[in-house]
Amino acid sequence: MKLSHWLFFACLPLSVSAQQTPNAIQRAQQRSFTVATIPQPGEVLTLQQAVQQAIDKDYQIRINRSQEEIARNNYTKGNAGYLPVLTGNANSNGSLQSFRQTTIGNLQPERIGSGVFNRASNVGINLNYTVFNGYARRTFYTQLKQLLQISTVNTRANVEATVANIATGYYNVVRHLQRLIAFTQALDISRERLELARANYEVGTRSKVDFLSAQVDYNTDSAALLSQEQALRNAKIILNTLLIRDPQTEFAIRDTIIARTDLQLEALQQSLSTNNPQLAAAILNRSVSDLNVEIAKAQQLPLVTAQTGYNYQFIDNQGGFGVATGRTSAVTYNVVASIPIFNGYNLKRQIQNARVNTIIAQDQIDTQKLQLQSAVAQTYHNYQNSLKLLNLEVQNNQLANQNVDIAYDRYRIGNSTFVEFRNVQRTAIDGQTRLIEAEYNAKAAEIELLRLSSTISQELGL
Repeated sequence: MKLSHWLFFACLPLSVSAQQTPNAIQRAQQRSFTVATIPQPGEVLTLQQAVQQAIDKDYQIRINRSQEEIARNNYTKGNAGYLPVLTGNANSNGSLQSFRQTTIGNLQPERIGSGVFNRASNVGINLNYTVFNGYARRTFYTQLKQLLQISTVNTRANVEATVANIATGYYNVVRHLQRLIAFTQALDISRERLELARANYEVGTRSKVDFLSAQVDYNTDSAALLSQEQALRNAKIILNTLLIRDPQTEFAIRDTIIARTDLQLEALQQSLSTNNPQLAAAILNRSVSDLNVEIAKAQQLPLVTAQTGYNYQFIDNQGGFGVATGRTSAVTYNVVASIPIFNGYNLKRQIQNARVNTIIAQDQIDTQKLQLQSAVAQTYHNYQNSLKLLNLEVQNNQLANQNVDIAYDRYRIGNSTFVEFRNVQRTAIDGQTRLIEAEYNAKAAEIELLRLSSTISQELGL
């Protein structure tokens, strides 16, 4: 066997071993954490848990639910005027008298009395009922139902807004966690470079400038990491505030950001038109305005009311004059019909104003619809653009990581300067940061689209 063959087989294990041994960059990447492994104090918090806590505690939602309860209590036939009003009454009056009486010409002897008690009492029950009021009570009862529905959709709007805010805040924490991991990895790479620069400086193969530059870059990355730790704390404080709990509460998040790629504009717009609570509230307000016109018109029609009652009266007169005792009972009734003839054109004015309010309500519907459609269109374009950027940044991140590996090997063997390596490293850090931002922006746009289309609760499994 030739000597060259012996050398080939002798060097082969060394070559394989060299391929399997990771370089400094790879070692730093292997040491870096993931969202699932990075140390975090506190219990793990899932998105569903966060949303449920917020819905249960949010003050605005509690206010909306209380207002909805009031509207539900008001939605009764009695409040609309369908039921009669029954009242009972009782009164008693009396007096304790002393008297001395003489008659003209002394025709009768003088009368003197002291401590004479007189009493008159009355008890009764009365029933009042509106027989006809121009169909106003029927219209008012329908209006009460509409007001209850408005309260319901307002509650749903605030619930969906809260869910969107919580989801955005939750993924904001994930974003800052991922940035923290990226900066930690960058600091590990700078540490590997600093150790290499120190070793080369000590053996005299590199200048002190190279070593000092590595130290400066390491300190810069350390400062960036500290700033990112503060940004993460701030993001957690914001989320804790949304959850209505102590802002300093510690918790851990293990989720990652995965943006959907299948949202379609046509389906979102259709869902918005049929499900969006803000648009539904505007449409219901138009219905209430239409009913106000009917209520105003009802005042042009006759008003018929009926009253009936039963009264019992008894008298006890100890004075000796007139009736000494008496007992009286009576059933009474009264039917009144009235029709407006002229009231200074005020009724006409009220009807005209009610009709103007319906025009205003319709304009509010059109304005709300236009604003929501505009918001969906803009957010959807942002969503698509974020997905495109995300695809580009994924590719850029892979290339940048490979470039860092190559640049470090070139720097290690002296084929490049520390300036070239730092530029490559900074480009990789910027690329990784842009990737994280693209993921978050796509997710934030997705959440807003789900909120506008009123499908966010179903999509999050709530």
